[in-house]
Order: sequence, then C-alpha cells, then structure tokens
Amino acid sequence: MPQATGLQFTATLGQLPKDLFVVARFELTEYLSRLCYCKLELASTSPDIAPEDVLEQPVELVMWQDGVPLRRFTGVVNEFVRGDSGHRRTRYDVIVQPPLWRLDLMHNSRIFQTQATDAIVRTLLEERGLIDTVFDLKRTPEEREYCVQHRESDLAFVERLAAEEGWHYRYYHGDVEGNDQPALIIADHHGDAPRLEPVEYNAKAGGSTRQSTVFQFRYRERVKAASVAMKDYTFKNPAYALMHEHQADKLDGQREDYQHYDYPGRFKADASGQPFTESRLDALRNDAAIADGQSNRPDFTVGAKVELTDHDNPRLNREWLFTSITHTGEQPQALEEDGNNGATTYHNAFNAIPADRTWRPQVEHRPLMDGPQVAIVTGPKGEEIHCDEHGRVKVRFPWDRYSKNDEHSSAWLRVSQGWAGGQYGFMALPRIGNEVIVSFLDGDPDQPIITGRTYHATNTPPYALPEHKTRTTLKTQTHKGEGSNELRFEDEADKEQIYVHAQKDLDLLTENNRTEVIRNDSHLTVDNHRKAHIKGNDHATVDGEKRESISGDSSLTVNGSHHSKQGKNQLIEAGSEIHHKAGMKIVIEAGAEVTLKAGGSFVKVDPSGVTVSGPMVKMNSGGGPGSGAGVGAQMPEKPDLIEPVAGAKVTQSSLAETGTRINAKPGSVAGAKTQSGSSNGSTPFGASPAQSDGASKEGPVVDESGRLVDVRGRGTDDETVKSALAPAKEGTV
Repeated sequence: MPQATGLQFTATLGQLPKDLFVVARFELTEYLSRLCYCKLELASTSPDIAPEDVLEQPVELVMWQDGVPLRRFTGVVNEFVRGDSGHRRTRYDVIVQPPLWRLDLMHNSRIFQTQATDAIVRTLLEERGLIDTVFDLKRTPEEREYCVQHRESDLAFVERLAAEEGWHYRYYHGDVEGNDQPALIIADHHGDAPRLEPVEYNAKAGGSTRQSTVFQFRYRERVKAASVAMKDYTFKNPAYALMHEHQADKLDGQREDYQHYDYPGRFKADASGQPFTESRLDALRNDAAIADGQSNRPDFTVGAKVELTDHDNPRLNREWLFTSITHTGEQPQALEEDGNNGATTYHNAFNAIPADRTWRPQVEHRPLMDGPQVAIVTGPKGEEIHCDEHGRVKVRFPWDRYSKNDEHSSAWLRVSQGWAGGQYGFMALPRIGNEVIVSFLDGDPDQPIITGRTYHATNTPPYALPEHKTRTTLKTQTHKGEGSNELRFEDEADKEQIYVHAQKDLDLLTENNRTEVIRNDSHLTVDNHRKAHIKGNDHATVDGEKRESISGDSSLTVNGSHHSKQGKNQLIEAGSEIHHKAGMKIVIEAGAEVTLKAGGSFVKVDPSGVTVSGPMVKMNSGGGPGSGAGVGAQMPEKPDLIEPVAGAKVTQSSLAETGTRINAKPGSVAGAKTQSGSSNGSTPFGASPAQSDGASKEGPVVDESGRLVDVRGRGTDDETVKSALAPAKEGTV
C-alpha cells in the first residue's frame, strides 16, 4: 500500500505479490512514433525470483503523492536482470516497453493486396493480440493494390506505412485510477490531443520546489526545406505528369526556395499524391521550431498539449505539443542497508513543438530488393493462361509462405516484352507454372515487373541439350490441348534448316509482292484440297518436263481464247470420248496429213488428195451426225480469305492482323454463267480466238520427225528452239 504522506513510487509485476518489489529508481521515455522505454531499478527481500515469473508480464508503475495517485505507467517486461544482494535486499533491473514491442520480434515477408493501410496495420496488431487500438484519422487512406512487407520486422513495417501516410502513434497508459485499459493511438492530426492545465515557467525554482513548474526551457529554430515536390509514374496514364508540390506556410523569415524533390513518390493517383507530399514536408520540418525543457509535472505525456505561462519572452507563452518526455524518479530510501535515506524525487525532460504545427514522422527506412527474384506464374485452377487486359499475370514468390498458389497469389504484374509499341510489337504471355524473373522498379518491393523467363528441372527446354545446342526455336503449346506451333532454326553446318510447324492453320498475308527462289527442289503435299485465285495473270515457265496425274475429273474454263502450242507432238487419248464443239467453226490444219478414223473406215487428206475408205460411203443418203457428252466443266471453288481482326477498322496496317478465315462461295456449276475474262480481253499469246490461220503461219511448226522447223521448212538452231519454247510476252505471238 502507498504511504499516506510524501511522494512514493510503487511497481506491480504480473501476478506476483504487490509488495514483493520496492522501486529504487526508474527512467521512462515516451516518444511520438517510437516505442516507450522504461528501466526500473527494483529491490526485493526475495533473492530467488525466477525470470519466467517476470518476463512478458504486465507492469504497472504508479506515482503517489500523499496516498493519491498522480500518474500511472504500464507496459510489458521484456528483460529481467538479477543484481547483487545486500544484507536484506536483492537488486533487480527490469526493462519495460508497451505491448507494441512484440511486433519488433516478428520478422516476416508477405504480400497484402487491395487493402487500405489502416486494415494492414490492424491485421499486424491483432496478430500480436493488440486489439485495443484507436485510429483517429481525418483522411480515409486509399486502398493499396499491392503492398509488400519484405525482410523487415512487423514493427518496422507498421512504422514505415504510418510514416508514408503521415500518421503518428503514441501509447496511452490508462487513467490514473487504472479504470481505463491502455491503448495504442494512431492519428493523422493533433486536434484531439489531450489538453493539460497551463504550467508556469520559473527558472529560479530548480528541481527542488514542490510547486509544479517548468524550471528550464530552451527554444531553437532551424533552416529546413521550404517546399516539397514529388513525382511518380503510372503505366495506366503514362502521359500524365503525376507531380505534386506543397509550400510551407510558417517559414518565419526563412527563404522559400529550398525545395526537396523526390522520385518516385510512391503514389499512383492524385488522391494519395497530394497528402503524401504534404506529409513529407511536415516530416522534414518537424524540428524546424523545437523547444526542450525540464519540469516536475508528472502528468506531462507525449502527444498532449500544454500552455506555458509567465515566460519572460512573450512569444514563448503559448501552447506546446510534447514530442518526447523522459520521466526520472528516485526513491533511495528503498535500499535501507545502503544508507540511502535521501528524499524521493521526480523530474522530467521534454521536447515540444508549437502546438499549431503538425508533427509527422519521417520514413526512417525502406527495404530495397537486392536484385531480381524468381517466381512461378499462378492462376485459377483448371486454367493454363491467366492475364488481364494489360497482359499482366500473377505470380507466387518462393518466400511467400501465405500464398495459396492461385489467382490471388499476388497483384497483377506487368510483363516485359521484346518490343512494345502502340498496337504493335511482341507479345508472349507467361503461362501458369512457368518460372519467371521478377525485377523491381527502383528496388521497390511494391513495384515488381517480370523481365525474364527461365527453364528449370520440371519445365525443360523444347529439345535435349547439349545434343541440340545449335537449335534456336520459338515453340508454343496448344492451349488446353495437345500440339504446338513452332518456328525453328538449325545452325549445324551442312544441316542448316528453318522449320515452320502450324498445329492447325497457317495464314500468310502479303500486302505487295512476294518473291520466292528455290535453288534445288520444291515439294508440296496437300492431304485434302488446294484452291487458288489469281486475280491478274498467271505465268509459269518449266525448263524441263511437266507431269500431272489427276485421279478424278479435270475441268478447264477459259473465258477468252485458249492457245496450246507444242514444239513436237500433241498426243491426246481418251478412254471413251473426245468431243470438240465450236460456236462458229472448227479448223483442222496439218502440213502433211489429216486422218479421221473410226472402226474400219477412215478419211485421209494429204498432198496427194482425199482418200475415203469404209464398208459403205454415204453421200446425202440420210442419217444424222453423232453427238458428244457436252461440256460439263466445274468452276473452281474460291480459296479462303484472311480478314482483319473482327471489329477493327480496315486499314493497311490492320490487314496484317489475321483473324478468322472466311470461306469463299464455290464457283458456278456446268451451264452457269461464268465470270468475265481479263479486263483488257488479251490472251496469253495476244491472239484473238478466230485468228487460227495467221497463228499457224507466223509461229514455228514441227515436221514429220517431230523436229522444229520454220515456215520455209528449214531446221532451226538451238537458240531458235529455245526462243520458240519460251512463253510469249504479253501482246506478242
């Protein structure tokens, strides 16, 4: 029990007897945005107090005056020291700090997504059992899309986030009577700070007076930054100058051109940028005007305001805000055997700023990533590719022990591509399960970006190495299916190859010319149909043989003239019927002989005359002509077309964006009206259909032996033969 008269200090530790310890001395320091720290020097008649009975136990230190409590301090024991023993008492030292101290023992790495800062802080506090926390915030914090605690203590993480938001914290020890529970108070302003009774300044009193006064008070001003400018960048609005500035309004004659500029400002929107900038300036100027002093007022507490009176400088007679206080109490008579029978004393030393200023903490540290890290791409169960409209993916870091390896493993991460422009460039999305290399912009763990991809023991390269070390390949994998597309380069000497594999369709679109030169053979196998549509002319030159084998029917429709010219023989054989039909006339011309033969009859026309032979020759004796099957040529089907991506405006550039393939309508059947010929009506040889006589006289002919001869019957040389066999230029014979 406290004594009825005089000043006295008592301490109670956990469930131990209240009179087990007496207080010899204590020193307790309170701070804004720092842990309180108290060293208790105790004495006890018990020499064998076990540390396990004291450590992590709650402590209550009370100051009494004439049996009435003046001030109560609370906390938790985190260090216990047994000292020397005297005749009757053993000395003990105890270190006491608020329960928030426990967060400093937790060192962690984890990711918070789409949470506001107060929610993140509350999670960390509640994990350590700190449920009595008061958030006194005037500005609602913005949601953080991605926030990483990386290799830092929970306390350092909380202090860093609070400093970025411009919050300070202080510890409330409870009321004097012990009726209120202690609490942690987190605030972004000082409007609700406790207001204490005014205190008089009396420099002559010293520390011996029983009257509560401030007996030492010093005031200083410093030249600090006058303004802050902060800038950042967001890829969602790259052209926007995401910059904010703030100018101090209480410079007290200081120059205004001292600006603190920083990039990045760690904000992605104006809603956070402006308050972050203002908070940074307040933090940089939190000691621009500061006072320090000493007093014997035990109710002085950090974060409270008090008015100073009776100072000889009227400018200092104003309201002040305490930013730190060190309380010191001595009770030497507790150690009776040492002959310490001096008086019990108390005083404090404090720092304070003018109460009309806002004190904010500076960001003391920020974790920097040492370098790139590996991660695994994640996504929903059953999916192979998971991305958003920006081509971002989600990943799981090896250090993230809280990840569920799904679409919630991380926020969306941007992916570096080999080339990126306005609707052009390179695009290859990492797929679920792929290992990627993640870098961090400015070393900031909150700004990851995928800059590379790697193989590992499970995801191996497409070809065995080092066996195929000369291969360079781009090989994809069919989405939710078997197969792949591939573009492969082989650089082994004498085995060089470019290999292209399309698992389904291969679409090529050339806006202008296409030139192809093959130095050796060309092989083409089409397992189904082949369709071609040439809207202009089709020219082909075969220097050697040309062979075609058609298992079914062959149809040829020529809307203009059809010229066929052979250097030697033309041999046609039909298993059933050959039918020639002309709308006007048919001319058969031979240099030596024309023979018509059917069964045992024939008609032969040669220079010697006309020979007609048959079992019976009928001349105007009735009967009728034979008839053929008639032309039944089938029109070719049009090939598929390539159209731009659906919904896009058709431009020269968008034609390169291949999308769905459209089947052209099949051509007309036999008897249908055919399409018109070329626009200029020309034929491959430049001759009109009725010009057969002229054509035979102007061009080379073949003699009976098959030798090419000119119109005068003379054999031609090799150059003439080559000239005759070459395709005629358009407009010539």
